[in-house]
Amino acid sequence: MLDVGDGNLVYWEVCGNPDGKPAVVVHGGPGSGCSVNMRRTFDPERFRIVLFDQRNCGRSRPHASDPATDLTNNTTHHLIADMELLREHLGIDKWLMYGGSWGSTLILAYAETHPERVSEIVIPAVTMTRRSEIEWLYRGVGRFFPEAQERFLQGVPEADRDGDVFGVLAAYSRLLADPDQKVREKAAQDWVTWEDAVISQEANGKPNAYSDRPADAVMALTRICAHYFANGAWLEEGVLLRNAHRLAGIPGALIHGRMDMGGPLQTAWELTKVWPDARLYVVEDSGHTGSPTFRDLLSQAIEGFSPPRKG
Repeated sequence: MLDVGDGNLVYWEVCGNPDGKPAVVVHGGPGSGCSVNMRRTFDPERFRIVLFDQRNCGRSRPHASDPATDLTNNTTHHLIADMELLREHLGIDKWLMYGGSWGSTLILAYAETHPERVSEIVIPAVTMTRRSEIEWLYRGVGRFFPEAQERFLQGVPEADRDGDVFGVLAAYSRLLADPDQKVREKAAQDWVTWEDAVISQEANGKPNAYSDRPADAVMALTRICAHYFANGAWLEEGVLLRNAHRLAGIPGALIHGRMDMGGPLQTAWELTKVWPDARLYVVEDSGHTGSPTFRDLLSQAIEGFSPPRKG
């Protein structure tokens, strides 16, 4: 556990080769936490692999599933500071950064703040959490899933349904922190049911990918997601794209599924236009949840940034 201040302890672990090339895994969500499978992305003989659970999720404490946990000090800027504190704690000069979906946004925000600390970037599923992207994920894509969107909207009080999508997300944020456990649980279930619907048509997707998680993990994920997205992740609109010139000199590999309904390819395309050192791989048979082709391209990208094998 790393004490990052504000009463927060961030869980971290290091595996692989202590003398290997440093690589940090930045999980998605926000609020998903790390999994054991994330260790397997890198060759443990060649990499020193760092994993951590972002504030208030996974094994970090206090946990967002507890309504008494205050999320005021959980913002994108707090997470950037936590990552930098962890890097210093581990004595790492530069690290390769890996992560997709929300993890992509956090990687870009960190790298544009501390570009001198980043050796390479690998992103499966590119997002920048612009308000336009949030609006698409929680309203725009509903044109393909009108029944599911209606259920999602019905999960909040009627007075909160008719404004913009951020009012809906703020209403969910309040419900997910309600002192009544039944209110919290219903709001969390309504949220993950929507998330399941958005990826439901992906050929390689897993049914109930979000709702099948343990109850406390679902609660933390939904509460932190609502907290972040209702506030535009505390990022100026388009700031990560405007500041992408700060990534100059950092090699990047962006892997994105053409059929990603929740995070359209446009975001990755726009990023490569202003980040010349990044290469975009478009996977025709993949959505947000990947595919065998997607995983093969991801492995090839990481191999391209891997140190040589010894012996």
